[in-house]
Amino acid sequence: MPKQIWLLVIATTVNVTGASFLWPLNTIYMHNELGKSLAFAGFILMLNQGASIAGNLLGGILFDKFSPYKTILYGTGLAMMASTVMVLLHHDILYYSIALILIGFGSGITWPVMFAMAGSIWKEGGRRAFNAIYVAQNFGVALGATVGGYVASISFNYIFISNAILFFSFFLIVFMTFKPMDAFVDRQMHTTVLKQQGKMKDKSAFISLLILCGGFLITWIAYSQWQSTIASYTQDLQIPLELYSTLWAINGFLIVLGQPLIKLLTTRVTSQKKQIYVGNTIFLISFLIALWSETFSMFAIAMVILTVGEMLVWPAVPTLANDLAPQGRTGFYQGIVNSIGAAGRMVGPLLGGVIVDMFNIELLFFILLALLIIPYITTSMYDRGFVFTRNT
Repeated sequence: MPKQIWLLVIATTVNVTGASFLWPLNTIYMHNELGKSLAFAGFILMLNQGASIAGNLLGGILFDKFSPYKTILYGTGLAMMASTVMVLLHHDILYYSIALILIGFGSGITWPVMFAMAGSIWKEGGRRAFNAIYVAQNFGVALGATVGGYVASISFNYIFISNAILFFSFFLIVFMTFKPMDAFVDRQMHTTVLKQQGKMKDKSAFISLLILCGGFLITWIAYSQWQSTIASYTQDLQIPLELYSTLWAINGFLIVLGQPLIKLLTTRVTSQKKQIYVGNTIFLISFLIALWSETFSMFAIAMVILTVGEMLVWPAVPTLANDLAPQGRTGFYQGIVNSIGAAGRMVGPLLGGVIVDMFNIELLFFILLALLIIPYITTSMYDRGFVFTRNT
């Protein structure tokens, strides 16, 4: 990989490690420590992800029109300041909620820029460029989750302090090393072309992207339950907090260590569409197992299976978005993909919390299994009816 990609990978790992001290425990903290309902916790997480959506869209637009370096610097600076407020005032639900929303907005600004920079800097890398960022994200998840559960079992105060320190570290890495990338990205960012014969018209490309992202939204709604309703459910089953965090450590480390397996699979299943089909099927299997899980070992098995599906689906969607993006729209298209993921994380906890509060978690699982049929349809449809203007 180019050294610029390695810098993105290191910065991503530091950023996500800090965030992973906090995000798996948000619902547990609000519900178990501050005494709020699951629906309320889901509502706050919805606002957090709503702010992330706004940040994703703004970050994507600024990548295309402004400085990628300054965009990331401003975004992570805002998240760093909000995490500092959270250290001081996390016992007050109002300030906690405001800080969480600002962290969502600031972090949201950075992610489409990181993905767009990866795709622009290493355009010949294809899926590998996006997979590098994805693996770094999950290595950060593994590190943060491994330590986070044990730290939280001592005191939640240390969770917020660790989160703030690592946000500050990410800010320093960006400040000291990312500025030279600006000129490089500026030379490369308008060269993305479709691998099909001919150039898709902007409108057709955007419609195709939205259809593809419809299924992506559903997968994120389902996936987000592991961070919200399933998290609280494991506590109801008397599974210790540190063991719940271990599930995310399993998730992150498996993504890093399982790359040879994924390389083998993607070598045989070269179509990004087929990778989404296979990954979504694996998602379905994991939720079927989670439905009947009552012990940590069963949840761990479900998480392992879920992770394999995630490894196929998550990098495939930004890769296809990169292929769809017309000239000068790479950042915007990555902003849309990241926004859709954030929308799933926004809707998922609230929807799941309401269903569990009013009915039970078993009904939630059945609804999720039904919803996971939709990605098969959207993936099969997104590239039909393309309109091309032939290159001349």
